[in-house]
Amino acid sequence: MDPFWALVIANIIWGAASPVFKFSLENIPPFTLAFIRFFFAGTLYMLFIVKHWKPLTARQFALICIGAFFGVTINISFFFLGLPKTNSINAPVIASMSPIFLYMISILFLHERPHKRVLIGILVSFVGAMIIVFAPFIMDGKLSVEQKNDELLGNIFLVIATIGSIGQAILHKKILHEVHPIQVTLISFFFGAINFLPFALFELQHWSLSQLDYRGWTGILFGVLLSSALAYGLFIYGIAKIKAQEIGLFTYIDPIVAVVIAIPLLGEIPNILFYVGSALIFIGIVFAENRLHWHPLKHL
Repeated sequence: MDPFWALVIANIIWGAASPVFKFSLENIPPFTLAFIRFFFAGTLYMLFIVKHWKPLTARQFALICIGAFFGVTINISFFFLGLPKTNSINAPVIASMSPIFLYMISILFLHERPHKRVLIGILVSFVGAMIIVFAPFIMDGKLSVEQKNDELLGNIFLVIATIGSIGQAILHKKILHEVHPIQVTLISFFFGAINFLPFALFELQHWSLSQLDYRGWTGILFGVLLSSALAYGLFIYGIAKIKAQEIGLFTYIDPIVAVVIAIPLLGEIPNILFYVGSALIFIGIVFAENRLHWHPLKHL
């Protein structure tokens, strides 16, 4: 398969993830869905790992697990907890802030001097993100204060989920040239599943698998087969064939797909604040990315 289309398909799947999972979470508890998703996706990956598996050093194993804690445990926990509280279309837009968050981390921890162009881009994107995060209090007068607080909390959870994925990217970047991506993915999936298991067992005290309906099964099948197994596989294949600075361009597909699916599936209609906030985020990223393509984080 052409690596271009591999990345396009992967990002179409991930763009659909937020509305599909929000739809599924109407029926199945979040940690139960998370455990099933990553345990069975990891089981599928075991079919492909034999020729890529190699013994790991303690350092490599630790970095994989710590990265998985951020990228699977933290990211998925707050993603699934945030979705039922807010609009699913907010998730991919907030996630698109990753390059800006990365640059902010580099200023704080790598002590890189901020460049004027990138600082302007950061500020523009940050304003856009804050418009989306605080949109319930800016515009929608039909919601009660409790509903507004709930939606705000959901948006904050999505921000935390995005920060978690950045932690994984930084940590796993250090070892992906040493360990095959499929091995890293397999360990990450099972590590995440183990972390989700205690919470899933607690949920099963109040919820039964017998209560699964088409919504829950949609999330399970989508999560195991498409969002985890297929999309990760296509992404791994694509990034091995395409220049690193071009990969970020494919993430702009995600918000478009999310909106297209969320409108008929969930009845979520983007309002003017969503469009304004999204536009500012992407304008800020595009303005700053001329510098971000050569960012020192890519060497980690």
